[in-house]
Amino acid sequence: MLLWINGPFGGGKTQTAHNLARRLPGAVVCDPEHLGFGLHRMLPPALRGDFQDLAAWRTGTVEMLDLAARRHPGPLIVPMTVTDPAYFAETVGRLRELGHDVRHFTLLADRATVLRRLAEREPVHHLRRLARLPAPPHGQSFAVRRLDDCLHRLADPAFATHLRTDRLTVTQVADRIAELAGLRPAPDTDTVLRATLRRAGVKIRHLRAG
Repeated sequence: MLLWINGPFGGGKTQTAHNLARRLPGAVVCDPEHLGFGLHRMLPPALRGDFQDLAAWRTGTVEMLDLAARRHPGPLIVPMTVTDPAYFAETVGRLRELGHDVRHFTLLADRATVLRRLAEREPVHHLRRLARLPAPPHGQSFAVRRLDDCLHRLADPAFATHLRTDRLTVTQVADRIAELAGLRPAPDTDTVLRATLRRAGVKIRHLRAG
């Protein structure tokens, strides 16, 4: 089974994916963003737009996930924002055509909720700026710039199943996805401190520079 977790940038996809992977036996996180960043590094900076516009990313994502799904016995968890219906068909749709059991979920929240979550990334951006590493100007990240468009597009029924996350914890969102997919994760026994440290680690490892 392949669990594709969609949603706006900063909507909690990656945190939810890692929470699920930690509690589902044999589950692994397969993040197509890594392929996109690799393609970016092959291009001069001036040519680095949205990597989803590259056919190589769409076909490569399908190829890698097809390989993983055929050879890995446990669930694959894919945290990836896809808002273009054509690109959705070329990735999620194509994987289904290849015979994979793809369960798709879109995490949605009010604009203010997502902005609050994105603001939690600012300390890391600030440290990157101090270290003269790539980082967006304050409040002008890629995620913020794309937020309104993402929320509008992803509300379309084509991107169901929709899950509202405004009043849910990461664990509650993960549990709901597992329930809808017919999976039974182990209980989340993390203390508040341990959960906070886990989320911070995931956030730092996956924070994009733009």
